Amino acid sequence: MATKEQNLESLNNAVSTLNQIATNPSTPRNIRKNITDLIDGLKSDEYSVSVRAVNTISLLDDVTQDPNLPSYVRTSLWQA
Repeated sequence: MATKEQNLESLNNAVSTLNQIATNPSTPRNIRKNITDLIDGLKSDEYSVSVRAVNTISLLDDVTQDPNLPSYVRTSLWQA
């Protein structure tokens, strides 16, 4: 079972990857907005880390279904 520190480290790694995608100028504007919303949800202290992760994964699934999403961004998102 992962410790709280390990969970936070994984969360920070995911936020870092999402930030790289959100700041990439080749990422479509609507996708950048969605990713920024995902980052805000991950950084929010309103819920536990596990709840934030599950919510983000659910929203991430919706984002990756967008036909305007370049394939390399889709791959990067799922690696986050």
